[in-house]
Amino acid sequence: MTSSRLTPDAHEKHGWVMGDIAPDFDLLDVWALPVEGRLEDFDEVVEMFTSWEPGRSDSRVSRFLFAVRYRLGAVLGWDRDTNTLPIPGREETSLRARLPAELQGSAGDDLLVDSSHPEAGGFLPIYHTEREWAAELSNHTVHGVLQLGWVEHEAGRWRAQMGVYVKPRGWFGPAYLELIAPFRHWIVYPALMRQIERRWAKRVAS
Repeated sequence: MTSSRLTPDAHEKHGWVMGDIAPDFDLLDVWALPVEGRLEDFDEVVEMFTSWEPGRSDSRVSRFLFAVRYRLGAVLGWDRDTNTLPIPGREETSLRARLPAELQGSAGDDLLVDSSHPEAGGFLPIYHTEREWAAELSNHTVHGVLQLGWVEHEAGRWRAQMGVYVKPRGWFGPAYLELIAPFRHWIVYPALMRQIERRWAKRVAS
């Protein structure tokens, strides 16, 4: 399978939990991932993503970009108080506070940290359902969410989609997102897609 960028409408039409709990967030990027399987394979997709560390990417260029970002974050204090800042314009610090009772605690409490740069903080899982998973990261530039969805594209065959939701923080947040957009679209995401494709193919072959 190949990866491809999707429109926000093509992603949001599936009625995700994210649409209910984060209507004030922007859907920044959407990708159809090179991952296909059965409905019950979704937990393995989540496991593959939660073990990914950008600082250890297979791409040297992507590793370099993340190293630069982490260094800037350390120098400028962008990652100070990670995941303890209020959501921009709100009082709660986590989207977990907006979950319905049946999804509280569905994703566990483990912080997903890039071990090559633990000082940058990490993603905190929000919820996990049969076909959707999401984790959030909050710092001094943005409150962001990485969401995975499992979509049936033909009878009995499911495909993964990834949505990146953001709420910029302060005056610098929107400018920062615009600044890194070319790097996300032309380097980071393509490198991630290649790595996902290789890992999933290896999983299928075994």
